[in-house]
Amino acid sequence: MTVAVLTGIAFVLVLGVMVGSARPRRASGVSDFHVAARAVPPWWNGAAIASEVTSGAACLGLAGLIATRGGPMVWYPLGATAGFVVILALVVAPLRRSGTYTLADFAEWRLRSVRLRRPATFLVLVIGLAFMVAQLHAAGAVVRLLTGLPPWLGWAAIASAALVVACAGGLGSVTSVQAAQFWLKLAVFAGVGAVCWWAAGARSVTWFQGAYRAAEPGLAGVGDPSLPGVLTVLVACALGTMGLPHVIVRVYTNSDGREARRSIVATQVMLAVFCVVPPLYGLMGHGHPHHGPPDEIVLLLPARLLPGPVGDALTGALAAGAFAAFLATTTGVLVAVGGAVSACLARAGVRAFRAAVCLVALAALALTALTGPQVSVALVLLGFSLSAATLCPLLVLGIWWRRLTDAGVAAGFALGGGVTAVLVVEEQAGVKMGVLTSNPAPVAVPVAFAAMVMISLVTPGRLPRGVGRMMARMHLPEHLAGPGDYRSSQHGDRSS
Repeated sequence: MTVAVLTGIAFVLVLGVMVGSARPRRASGVSDFHVAARAVPPWWNGAAIASEVTSGAACLGLAGLIATRGGPMVWYPLGATAGFVVILALVVAPLRRSGTYTLADFAEWRLRSVRLRRPATFLVLVIGLAFMVAQLHAAGAVVRLLTGLPPWLGWAAIASAALVVACAGGLGSVTSVQAAQFWLKLAVFAGVGAVCWWAAGARSVTWFQGAYRAAEPGLAGVGDPSLPGVLTVLVACALGTMGLPHVIVRVYTNSDGREARRSIVATQVMLAVFCVVPPLYGLMGHGHPHHGPPDEIVLLLPARLLPGPVGDALTGALAAGAFAAFLATTTGVLVAVGGAVSACLARAGVRAFRAAVCLVALAALALTALTGPQVSVALVLLGFSLSAATLCPLLVLGIWWRRLTDAGVAAGFALGGGVTAVLVVEEQAGVKMGVLTSNPAPVAVPVAFAAMVMISLVTPGRLPRGVGRMMARMHLPEHLAGPGDYRSSQHGDRSS
């Protein structure tokens, strides 16, 4: 099995590096480097977005939760899918017309406040690191479980490959890798799942019958099968998707706003197809229980159902699909967060971007070494919760409410992020305050919205100049509002 697993992992990583590095589109400037020269077709962009969202940590962990906690966990994937409906309705076209590449750029441009750039960048960094650490932990778990090698080899492999792809051609290279690997992992997960289902076909596998583990929900409300518990997770995912830095940047990789909207529609279709994968493995995993961590259920199924060379080969293919998912999400987060950090600290072009990408990758590796390997799904949901409580209100109010001020946004960031942090710390310290506080989003999101609105209303003197022109540019069609310029505050727009 070890040989098959290592072969599958090596194949995916080498393929990813080759696709990302082979003749990447050379940027004419840092803006093109960051947005793939705005030349990505909608269906290809949709595959890349879907690849980012269907992370390996979420797929493996979600299938394990379905196997151990029951049918209510099936609703989890619908949260992110619903989030794209919100993005399509409220965000895509206005944000595209604003011409701002990162969320920090949008905050500075819309509120005319350089001071807001740093807290916005800090939030992007924290959310991005949560997603990256989840992927690295999951990669280490796969390597340890299937080969017996140290987990840090999995971390290092994913981080190194992601760095090469991100630095080779920016978002253009990352898009090629992500889109190709979406189809690869869909084929692998669906194909291996079909074979395993056929192998288990002679055995009765019931859906809602049988014993499920009775366990307390974890960080960010993970695994609570009650209706309120599931709804809180859905709220966090639906609203949090709007503020994910690696999703928002995709608005600019198409040639115009119409193509960007088509990308989101393509993403929804592809996510709907992929959503059948976790329930498939969760159902089979429940029929063949495993007493270890839930994340291990999917990986061990082929060898348990088909012992011998066939099972080993399927396990190697499954490990390859998992690493394709890890690499796709990690590269997307890395390039989005690296762009935001370089804009905040140096603003000096492609070299600064590459340096920021390296620093972000090192920070993710350090945090992975300092945290435990059982937090993958929880970290993903925590990232969604923090995004929903901070960056989501910024986008919604910044796009649709002209009276928003920088003081209101700062207050919303502080209260939304603060409430999220407090509830998470209390939950980890053993303070139980009910289902609504096991997931911070239903509490923190209204607090953040209320703070931004109320503080903005009492600080009318801080209303930015030219707010009418900004609102017109975001809401009028492109041919009426004028040409959409790239408004990243990065200077020295030059190619590498």
